[in-house]
Amino acid sequence: MNTLSTSPSSATAAANWWRGAVIYQVYPRSFADQNGDGIGDLPGIIDRLPYIASLGVDAIWVSPFFRSPMKDFGYDIADYRDVDPMFGTLADFDRLIGRTHELGMKLMVDQVLSHTSDQHAWFKESRSSRDNPKADWYVWADPKADGTPPNNWLSVFGGSAWQWDARRRQYYLHNFLTSQPDLNFHNPEVQAQILSDIRFWLDRGVDGFRFDACIFHFHDLQLRDNPPAEVRDTRSVGESNPYGMQRHLYDKTQPENLPFLERIRTLLNEYGAASVGEIGDDDSLKTMAAYTRDGNKLHMAYSFNLLTTDNSARHIRSEVEALEAQMHDGWASWSFGNHDVPRVLTRWGGPGASTDYIKVAAAMLVSLRGSVCWWQGDELGLTEVDIPYEKIQDPYGITFWPDFKGRDGCRTPMPWRQAEPNGGFSHGKPVEPWLPVPPEHLARAVDVNEADARSPLNFVRRLLAWRKTQPALVTGDIRFLDAPEPVLALVRTPEYGGPGKTLLCLFNLGRDPVEFTLTVPSTQATTPLDVALQGQRDGNRFTLPAHGLYFGEITA
Repeated sequence: MNTLSTSPSSATAAANWWRGAVIYQVYPRSFADQNGDGIGDLPGIIDRLPYIASLGVDAIWVSPFFRSPMKDFGYDIADYRDVDPMFGTLADFDRLIGRTHELGMKLMVDQVLSHTSDQHAWFKESRSSRDNPKADWYVWADPKADGTPPNNWLSVFGGSAWQWDARRRQYYLHNFLTSQPDLNFHNPEVQAQILSDIRFWLDRGVDGFRFDACIFHFHDLQLRDNPPAEVRDTRSVGESNPYGMQRHLYDKTQPENLPFLERIRTLLNEYGAASVGEIGDDDSLKTMAAYTRDGNKLHMAYSFNLLTTDNSARHIRSEVEALEAQMHDGWASWSFGNHDVPRVLTRWGGPGASTDYIKVAAAMLVSLRGSVCWWQGDELGLTEVDIPYEKIQDPYGITFWPDFKGRDGCRTPMPWRQAEPNGGFSHGKPVEPWLPVPPEHLARAVDVNEADARSPLNFVRRLLAWRKTQPALVTGDIRFLDAPEPVLALVRTPEYGGPGKTLLCLFNLGRDPVEFTLTVPSTQATTPLDVALQGQRDGNRFTLPAHGLYFGEITA
């Protein structure tokens, strides 16, 4: 009788699927609308899962689909255990999990733990009096003697972080919208309830979580004022936002958060689930390292450090090296696009950027040490959309218009078929979607990309398929080499004792061809991912076309 067994090494690899994984972010409102109401939904995602699987990604991260009044488009949760009818039902979600697993991918869901909607039953009870069972479930504070807020903390979305409530005659804390009150994680009952809600989704079969705003769980109990920033933060917020003028010592990233993250990790370990945390801090790299250290908190974390406008090779190298220097046994997740920032082809590529730019940028991103979070539609070469003020939906953009136009420009619906109304977003139905689909996106619809062998979409498919054959790129070590701007040069080496080849990786992030000298061992160029972008080597002289790249196996 033959029996099958799993070797310790293969079992470890299965448990560590998240290390080096490529995670595709799906924004439900904008991915695919199956019921024809102009808003994406879970059945629409299910219909399009084969497309996502065809990319070669390892996992899907689904942005919030929970019951919500949608003041912040799902990041204001009114029920942690239900699907908003706008998106479908729990049965639809169960089908989403099942189909995702059938296609060989993992499913991660967004969890917004730091705050709820003001329509959540917990908050309605909490604000009803000062002595109800949930009176201390949120952060309440008395006014100063002159009636002003208890301290100088600011909201990320503008103005004071404190909102007056006439019923309790107290202020409540909101780090984002006034309709997003912060939970009081100093209360053990709150921690227990949140852990129970996480377990609810684990029991349904999810493979992990993306934890939104995970540094905001705790606040300083003394409510001390934040001091002025020594260097103004323009990475996590724009220059017009006064939030960046404070050093956020007391309103987030409190020491009590680390033991709570350990409790979350213990729970996730019961199910073999993984986590990625969003870190937007005064020193995000330091916090990323601390929150992923020792294998007992977050599995991985990402920051806004590559979500800025600086796309220089110098900047990318300095950010990765600075994190590597303090990461130790932690693990990063790198991203150059998501639902909070302008599309990378516009933000980094600049006006009129060629779709070749997204190819070299993608190759660069998946060659950094860490996992990758990929924003839906970037594989099509989509650009940022200039939404007119009268169609802006994002409250963040409405507040800071016109200097900051909000996040709607990167959230427009996915274009599936060029010839169909609104790019086939609503399954061919001529319904107006919640955000407009611009003509320039129709020209880059999925069907257009699929018909072109040199399209960004087909390049990304080849890239990710090839990356899976290169252990050095998935989990190996990284070392940067000196090269002239705009070239990023690095070497990836397989983990100690592991299989695979050492790779020389060169990326021309500029619009013009470059020629330079690099003293490195002999290499054998790998099969070109795009012949027109393939770099050449002649001795120690390298030539890279505009947006060109070179991967070579080091043979000496």
